[in-house]
Amino acid sequence: MTSVNGTSGSSDRQLEDPKTLRELVLNIPEGIYITTPEGGVVDANPALLELLGFDTLTALQQCTVADLCVNSESLKRERELLERNGLVRDFELDIRRPDGSIRTVLDTCYLVRDPETRSERLYGILIDITQRKEVELRLRRLLVRDPLTGCYNRRFLEDLEARLDRDGTALGAIVVDVDHFKRYNDEFGHAAGDAVLVKLARFLTRHARAEDAVIRIGGDEFLVVLLGDSVEATREIAQRYSEQAAASAPIPISLGWAVRGPSESVDSTVRRADQGLIRIRMQERGRHERRSRSGESPEAR
Repeated sequence: MTSVNGTSGSSDRQLEDPKTLRELVLNIPEGIYITTPEGGVVDANPALLELLGFDTLTALQQCTVADLCVNSESLKRERELLERNGLVRDFELDIRRPDGSIRTVLDTCYLVRDPETRSERLYGILIDITQRKEVELRLRRLLVRDPLTGCYNRRFLEDLEARLDRDGTALGAIVVDVDHFKRYNDEFGHAAGDAVLVKLARFLTRHARAEDAVIRIGGDEFLVVLLGDSVEATREIAQRYSEQAAASAPIPISLGWAVRGPSESVDSTVRRADQGLIRIRMQERGRHERRSRSGESPEAR
């Protein structure tokens, strides 16, 4: 600030006072640090110690920046930007505290060189965004989760297709559909229908592998996505689902399967799996009709 007569105002003089600046650094809620380019901690304010989970500066100085960062590749990218530009703004890092908990921070720092000694120091500030990231994660989960069953939804499938198109990962698709679900709803009510869909989702998830994704693609139709699976593996897994469903599924189901072909869209693969399900249903209907014409009761199935 400048006074009317052109002299520096008292607020400027106060801000330039080293004691004032020290008070600011000590009391500001964001973490402030000084490190060597190699990652050794030179100094830190109380807010940084609290953020990183250390009681004293001496304890923090036993670690390097690399010791604290969860992802070494992220730290490497930040250092490359710093060397190229002399500063980095709002670079996201995950920090592991001594108790094992993770904090997500935004790091802004710049490189300072002493003109006489040529020694270098990094001056920076860390802002804790852990809670914000947790809220963002919850919102993303809500966007890709079916509210009734907790399975993934079509939004997840669209995102997955975009990712698979980039890296060409193989995909197996098993489409699962409830037999005569409309009749079940009409007889027992929509609340009972919803309840059985939740139970079916749990059944599919329980028998899925960790790398598989169970998706509700609409109504009583579900999709189990198998990443990186061959034709044989998808056939075997579909057969296992069928056998397990006969023994313990909460309601009768039918399923069809397909494996993604070269350059095929995920949507096309799912349609082929659905066509397989329809063929199976037609075959079952044909067997049922033949038995009926021969006098065999449907209940004898």
